[in-house]
Amino acid sequence: MSQRSERRGIHVDQSELLCKKGCGYYGNAAWQGLCSKCWREEYQKARQRQIQEDWALAEKLQREEEAAYVSSHSSSQTQPPQSQSQQSLATFSKFEEKKTNEKTRKVTTVKKFFSPSSRTAPKKVPPEKESEKEEKLQGRRESHGENLLRDLKGIFTQPWEMASPTEESHEGKTPSPSITRQSSIETDRVSRDFVEFLKTLQKLGRDIHKQSRGFIESMGNKNDLSAEELSECVQDFYQGMSDRLMNHFKGSSEKVDRVMDQVEKYIMTRLYKSVFCPETSDDEKKDLATQHRIRALHWVTIQMLCVPVDEEIPEVSDSVVKAITDIIEMDSKRVPRDKLACITSCSKHIFNAIRITKNEPASADDFLPTLIYIVLKANPPRLQSNIQYITRFCNPSRLMTGEDGYYFTNLCCAVAFIEKLDAQSLNLSPEDFEHYMSGQASPRQQDDPAAWPQSGSRVNPALSQIHHNLKLLSNLEKRQQEVTEGAQNLQTELSEWQDSVAREVQEILERYPLEIKPRASAIDAENVENDRLPPPLQPQVFAG
Repeated sequence: MSQRSERRGIHVDQSELLCKKGCGYYGNAAWQGLCSKCWREEYQKARQRQIQEDWALAEKLQREEEAAYVSSHSSSQTQPPQSQSQQSLATFSKFEEKKTNEKTRKVTTVKKFFSPSSRTAPKKVPPEKESEKEEKLQGRRESHGENLLRDLKGIFTQPWEMASPTEESHEGKTPSPSITRQSSIETDRVSRDFVEFLKTLQKLGRDIHKQSRGFIESMGNKNDLSAEELSECVQDFYQGMSDRLMNHFKGSSEKVDRVMDQVEKYIMTRLYKSVFCPETSDDEKKDLATQHRIRALHWVTIQMLCVPVDEEIPEVSDSVVKAITDIIEMDSKRVPRDKLACITSCSKHIFNAIRITKNEPASADDFLPTLIYIVLKANPPRLQSNIQYITRFCNPSRLMTGEDGYYFTNLCCAVAFIEKLDAQSLNLSPEDFEHYMSGQASPRQQDDPAAWPQSGSRVNPALSQIHHNLKLLSNLEKRQQEVTEGAQNLQTELSEWQDSVAREVQEILERYPLEIKPRASAIDAENVENDRLPPPLQPQVFAG
């Protein structure tokens, strides 16, 4: 089988990574193959069309309502004036009532502010009640001042600039006090770094800080927005800030990018808990589906993907481990730029592993299968949420061009390939693919030893070690069976030998019974054999 046919399911033409509109920037599957610029243009057009359709529908409903009102008014000319006035009042919409109430509240507030009652001289009171009255007046002044400031803020502040709860409330719900302290420390550190950076810009820095804080506060009132609408708010802020910086720096893109990086870091660190995997999106559901999919593909080998990496080489194995670590570490970052940096670092380690294995520079056809293999081995946590977070809230210029955009686009392609992986992509029969997916069989557990990866093949050294250990366990099992059988035979032989010995002893006892002779009565008793003793030992008999 040729190398070309082996790669037919994994190969991706580089032109497929670019925007479908042909603008030259990198596209994204989340944007239907468009770059961020073209996607925003299409989104704005669709949004305008929707607004026009809504206006047309509203005008139509208004005309129908006016026609119904005219017909009802002409039919009610004979009714009493009181009923006619009540019917006319009922035609006011809720919007008009709300507008009237708001205008009344503002006028009342202004009257309070310029009321002469605050300028009237206080009445004289006895000295013993003066302190008590002073405390009451102080509490009233504070309460009245707070209400007055809130009302004035509602008068002179635009709706989209209304203050939200404190910035700390944007951090979202935290599972434990330790995580809260950690998030607070990181947030404070980022805020201090942002302020120190803005000090170098003098007046422009103060304006940027004011606008950034105002934007963070305004986002606190938008928790019920969808993920796309939150992304639109952030991207609009990026675009407006970038345009102002471009005018200030007179087209110096390097300075603009440096400032925008700091702005992105500050804003997204403060908004991370409220915009990452929001409740209004299905990111969590996609994360679980992707994790289950990768777990089901645990049997995919490095040969099936045609990955040109030899993990038995120590340098290559180290690069693979570092790539896996980087792609997993992406979830621990808060700023989209830092998450992109993890993807870029992972990709560079992959290129290094391919270069060492092949002794030549890696190509794009080698990179994508290896990236798929790394993702399958790592199974990164919340992969879909991280991809969507980068897509929605990263500075769009980073995703459109440069190595960050290229590597991120390849990661999106790798995830899409894993979701659509089939038997043809791995050069397997549909039956084998279904058996592997269902767990009924595994390519690493065939009865034929030739199906196992050999030590000289390009496989993971851990898999080779596992194969070697399994072979040792198989040999030990055979030896254990032999020892068990030998022990059982020995036990049988010992039992038979014991029975045979017992039978022989019994036969001897029956053939030669034991005879016990009587004992001598005394040592000086007459003995027929005394004469055989030598003279010194012969007993002497004395006559009594």
